[in-house]
Amino acid sequence: QVQLVESGGGLVEPGGSLRLSCSASGSFYTINAMGWYRQAPGNERELVAVVTSGGSYNYGDSVKGRFTISRGDAKDTVYLEMNSLKPEDTAVYYCNARGYSDYVSAYDEWGQGTQVTVTS
Repeated sequence: QVQLVESGGGLVEPGGSLRLSCSASGSFYTINAMGWYRQAPGNERELVAVVTSGGSYNYGDSVKGRFTISRGDAKDTVYLEMNSLKPEDTAVYYCNARGYSDYVSAYDEWGQGTQVTVTS
């Protein structure tokens, strides 16, 4: 089973920056994709940024040019650098990892979420 541990959320003023981290632990054979989604009250969960094991990056339209996702050297950790934050970035940010725990068993795991609040 894969566990995801997130850190780095908090309160920041508009225009500020935050860095989120997510580390995967447990039993897994591959991590095919790892990234961040967010959900604001009353809204559906949406893509923020994802990186695949092949090195492809995908960003939500609303964060392109402001947020950057990167992987740690061991490829079981991802970071989300968030710059030029706006009040509309306020949401619970969830880490997600997808892959295989063995040759045949796929997983799609979520972290518990970390709150990001952008307000003056």
